[in-house]
Amino acid sequence: MAELLETITSITMASNLQVSKNAYLSCFSNYLNPSTTYRNIPYFISLSNSRIQKAKPWKLLNPLFSASSTNQSAVNDETLFPLPQKNEVLSGNSSSSSSSSSSDCCNKMLRKRRVFFLDVNPLCYKGSTPSLHAFAHWISLFFSQVSLNDPVIAVFDGEGGNEYRRQLLPSYKANRRKPLQQSPAMDRFQRNSFGQSHNLVMDVLQKCNVPVVKIEGHEADDVVATLVEQVLLKGYRAVIASPDKDFKQLISEDVQIVIPLPELERWSFYTIKHYIAQYNCDPQSDLSLRCILGDEIDGVPGIKDLAPGFGRKTALKLLKKHGSLENLLSAATVRSVGRQYAQEALTKYADFLRRNYQVLSLKRDVDVKIEEQWLSERDARNDSEILSSFFDFLSRTRDLKWQRRSHSNGLKAKATT
Repeated sequence: MAELLETITSITMASNLQVSKNAYLSCFSNYLNPSTTYRNIPYFISLSNSRIQKAKPWKLLNPLFSASSTNQSAVNDETLFPLPQKNEVLSGNSSSSSSSSSSDCCNKMLRKRRVFFLDVNPLCYKGSTPSLHAFAHWISLFFSQVSLNDPVIAVFDGEGGNEYRRQLLPSYKANRRKPLQQSPAMDRFQRNSFGQSHNLVMDVLQKCNVPVVKIEGHEADDVVATLVEQVLLKGYRAVIASPDKDFKQLISEDVQIVIPLPELERWSFYTIKHYIAQYNCDPQSDLSLRCILGDEIDGVPGIKDLAPGFGRKTALKLLKKHGSLENLLSAATVRSVGRQYAQEALTKYADFLRRNYQVLSLKRDVDVKIEEQWLSERDARNDSEILSSFFDFLSRTRDLKWQRRSHSNGLKAKATT
């Protein structure tokens, strides 16, 4: 079956925001007014200037509505994906001991405090189109139903974050979307407008008392993986908020993923319990499996084109026996590990597979350190006002866009008469 997480890699909420530069900046200046400060304004970390900056204070317009709803209950660890049916499990059925172990894991996790890591960039898109409305929708649900008062750390992709992997594999993410502020389909004023939008997303998060981390030269995935390791050492459990399947390699007893599900209009948790039920193997085997089969979305070629017949069934069987790609490759150098075509492929294309592993594995040694104040309970008292004003701001800029378009169409009609 198709991988569970790969079915929701596109954000499908709200429409794309496209307004003229002057109209956008006019609304922007009315929205941000540096006259009133909020308590506990967080910090913004960026390696580009190698220093910590305080967020600029601003005043909000009167909210038109509340971003949170009193009739919506919070999403918790039990708000999960449905478990795959028996015939959907990729590699046999889970044993009763595995199920019992998973239950113990969940009980253990409930006793630990959570720290949320917000992978921001994917939330700023509707499909492949930049959309502030998509971000506003998902972040309001996230604060009101998922993270509540738990600490949240927001992480952005740094400039040039793909270069390390593209040096290893030029096709890596070659067909993926550009960052929000650098869409090539936009003309000059549109790029500037979306550059302002990128900054606005950061401002909204900071005013909601969420520290923002962006490390130049590193993808958000690697920054999150590094920070997750650090919070685990401090005795917390981590929850990664993202639709990105790459985070599955981090799943453990103390690491979960919470994923936006557009078709259900909510976030939903994906845990070690679901992973075992789906794959009946350790999460590290998922990374090894992707190295063998490749990842079309990320532009990583698999071995099937080089060794016909070496497909998912063969890969799962070998990984279930040997545990990891490196163990499998090491065993293949000294003895036969399978049929002749598999044996030849593993020995002949070992370097190819190890390169895939370098490309697909998340780095956990980014030069960033968790700050103690980031782990404090988040002050969420102003969330409703901030997000309500943000929705109002987006509504007014959308109205300006349609006014501008109607005016332009009117001029064209007048010119043709």
